[in-house]
Amino acid sequence: MAEPSPLMIQSLEKGLAVLESFRAHASLTLQEIARENGITMGSAQRVAYTLEQGGYLYKDPRTKRYSVTVKAVGLGYSYLYRQPLFQHAHAVLHQVNQECGEIVNLGVPDDQDNMVFVMRVAPARHIPEYMPVGTRIPCVASASGRALWALLPPAELDRKLRSVARIKHTPRSTTDIATLRAFIDEARRDQYAYADEEFYAADLNVAAVVHDDKGMPMGALNISVPKPRWSLERARGELGPLVIRAARAISKHS
Repeated sequence: MAEPSPLMIQSLEKGLAVLESFRAHASLTLQEIARENGITMGSAQRVAYTLEQGGYLYKDPRTKRYSVTVKAVGLGYSYLYRQPLFQHAHAVLHQVNQECGEIVNLGVPDDQDNMVFVMRVAPARHIPEYMPVGTRIPCVASASGRALWALLPPAELDRKLRSVARIKHTPRSTTDIATLRAFIDEARRDQYAYADEEFYAADLNVAAVVHDDKGMPMGALNISVPKPRWSLERARGELGPLVIRAARAISKHS
């Protein structure tokens, strides 16, 4: 194991880790903060107090449970607002939404094999699944993630498929490595990927990769449609070409 860098500020690292731990919890006690982060109660107390004083955590005076405040949303503001690529993508997502009348998303990968949705345009005629900015979906269970994984070297793809958690989120979730590899090979050939009720029931989605100004893959544009109003065959036939064209339009202006 590599020695920790002398440049690392461990207290800052610990504070950021505590904030991250609230991603999966609405609120946490000091004991839960300590357990989630593998730190002592004293350390958890100091970090929680510091974050509370900074306005990032709120402590309920009755239950003594901590929760994240709206100030934490600002931590991602610069990333979302200052990216020129996202500003252009916003217009393209709206155009695609107008063309197909369905939900259009833009997602980027994190370092834990998830796709993080950073932009979403939904039609007005129905209420979609609640997916606020920052929602994470495993790459292996999403069209966006599969589209990106289709660009990986074979050895790296094989490593990811063997190491990633393959969970049955729905009865249709694919957990077999050979089948997943076949889906990704298909995405490489067709230049778009699809996922049929892999993470949400009755949700069908297709996605194509968006590249940055250096030609490197940076995310994926995704169109999500409901079943049974859309069949897999119809979605692939109508939305596959659309999502490729839209992803290229974003990439061209990156």
